Amino acid sequence: MSLTNATVINNFSELGFNWALMAPVLVVLFGAIIGILLEAFVPAKQRWSVQCTWSIAVVAVALLAFAPSFGAFDLQSGQRLVRGELIVDGFSMFSQLLMLIVGLLALLPMIDRTGNRVSAFAGQPSDIPGSFQEEQTERRGYQRSEVLPLSLFSLGGMMIFPMANSMLTLFVALEIISLPLYAMSAMARYRRLLSQEAALKYFVLGAFASGFMLMGMSFLYGYSGSLLLDQLALAIPYRVASPALLMTGAALMMVGLLFKIGAAPFHAWTPDVYQGAPTPVTGFMAAGVKAAAFLAMLRFFSTVVVQFEANFKPFLWTVAILTMAVGTFFGLVQDNIKRMLAYSSIAHAGFILIAFTKGALNANGAVLFYLLTYGVATIGAFAIIYLVRVSNEDGVATAEQHSMSAWAGFGKTHPVLAGCMMLFLLSFAGIPLTAGFVGKFLAFSAGVQGGATALVICAVIASAITAFYYFRLGKIMFLDPVAENTTVAPHAEITYVAIGICALLTVLLGILPGSVLDILQNTAIVIP
Repeated sequence: MSLTNATVINNFSELGFNWALMAPVLVVLFGAIIGILLEAFVPAKQRWSVQCTWSIAVVAVALLAFAPSFGAFDLQSGQRLVRGELIVDGFSMFSQLLMLIVGLLALLPMIDRTGNRVSAFAGQPSDIPGSFQEEQTERRGYQRSEVLPLSLFSLGGMMIFPMANSMLTLFVALEIISLPLYAMSAMARYRRLLSQEAALKYFVLGAFASGFMLMGMSFLYGYSGSLLLDQLALAIPYRVASPALLMTGAALMMVGLLFKIGAAPFHAWTPDVYQGAPTPVTGFMAAGVKAAAFLAMLRFFSTVVVQFEANFKPFLWTVAILTMAVGTFFGLVQDNIKRMLAYSSIAHAGFILIAFTKGALNANGAVLFYLLTYGVATIGAFAIIYLVRVSNEDGVATAEQHSMSAWAGFGKTHPVLAGCMMLFLLSFAGIPLTAGFVGKFLAFSAGVQGGATALVICAVIASAITAFYYFRLGKIMFLDPVAENTTVAPHAEITYVAIGICALLTVLLGILPGSVLDILQNTAIVIP
C-alpha cells in the first residue's frame, strides 16, 4: 500500500499534530539527527567547525520558529496535541522559550576553543592521560564534535518535558534529556578519570531515580486507568477508595523529578557530577536540566497534586527545608568552586520549592522568572570558571583552576572577569538591583500567599547564610594577595560573548523586570 503526501498529512492531522506549535521542538530534534549524520560524512578535520556552526544555527532557527507558534493559538486557552500526549499552553510555550535561551547561552562556551585551539572536551576520552595514544590524538587535532548534537538532543528533551501531559511521554523526555548528558559528563579534557567517575555516578543514580519514577507511574496508572495527567486529575474526586495508591504514586513520581533538580535527600550526585563534568556541560546541566525538571514538576503539581495538596504538604515542606539546609551548610565548607556552586544550586532548589503551594498567586510566572535569572547567572559563572586556568612553567594555560584559594587576587589581575563573577554571585545571593533579588522576592511572595510563611522565614535565614560563601569568594578575588600559577585562557572570544550576555541580562532583569514579569504572570498559565 502506497502512502501519498496528502495521506501522511491527514494521518498527522487525525493525531492532533500541529506543525506550527511543534516547530521549535521539531527544529531542535531534526537538527540533532542531522548533526549525527554530519559526524558520518564530514571529514574529521572540518567536523568541529561544521558542527559548531550547525548547532548555533539550529537553536537560532528554533527561536525564530516561535513567531508563528505564538500567533497560532490563544495562550490562555491552550491546545492538546497527539491525542492528548502533549499540551501547548502559555506555560509550555514560555518554558520552551526559556530552554532555548538557556541552551543557546550554554552552547557558546561549549563551542569555544581556547589557547592552542582546544575545547573543553577530550579528543579521545578512552585515551589514558599522558599516554602515547593521547599524544597521537592531540597531534592529529581530533575533537569530540558529537557532543554538540548530543546537546541538541538533550535540549529537545528539555523542551518536551514541560509539555508532557502523558506519564509515558514525560518518561521518554526524561531519558532524552539524561542519556546524552551521561556521555557528555565523561568527556572532560583534563582530570579525565574524575570526569568518568562523575559520569558513572550520574548514570547509576539517574537509573535509580528513573526506577522510582516508573514505579510511581505504574501506581498512578493502576489508580486511574490512564497515563494522561488530565485524566488522572479527573479521576481523583471519584476514586476515593485507594488514597494510598494515589499518594504513593505521586510521591514516587516526585522523587524522580526531585532527583533531577538536586533536592535533598536526592542530591548526592550533584556535587560530584558538577565537579567532574566538563565545565560548559556543568553550566548546561545546572541551568537547563534544573529548569526543565522544575517546569515538569510544576505541571504535575498544578494538574494532579494540587487536588490533595494538604496531604502532600508535609512531604514537600520537609524536602524544601532539608534541601535548603544541605545546600546552605555544606556549601560553607567547600574549597572547590564547582562544588560550592553545586551546593548553591541545591539551596536554590529549596528556594524555588517554596512557590509550590496551592494558594500562591502567579506562582507559574514566579518560577519561570526565577529559573531564567538563575539560569543566566549560572551559565555566566561556569563560563568564567572555564576560563580560569593553571599556568605551567612556560606560562601556558592548561587545566582549569577550581581551588578557591587559587582565585586569590583575581580581581587585581583580571578586574572585568572578576567583576562579572561578583555580579553573578550577588545575583545568587539575592542582592537588590540584580535579577536574583527579583526572582527570590517573587518565589518568597508566592510562598507567603500560599500560607507557607514559616517556610519563607527558613528560606530568608538560609539565603542570608549562603551569602557568606558568595562574599567569601569575592573577598578572595579582590582583597587577598595575587596567587601564583593562575591565568586566563587566551583566545576565548565566544565565551566572553556568553559572559557579557549573561551579565547584561542579570542587570537588566534586576533593574527593569516589569515587562517580562507582566508577560509571564498574565500568560504563563497551566491548562489542567
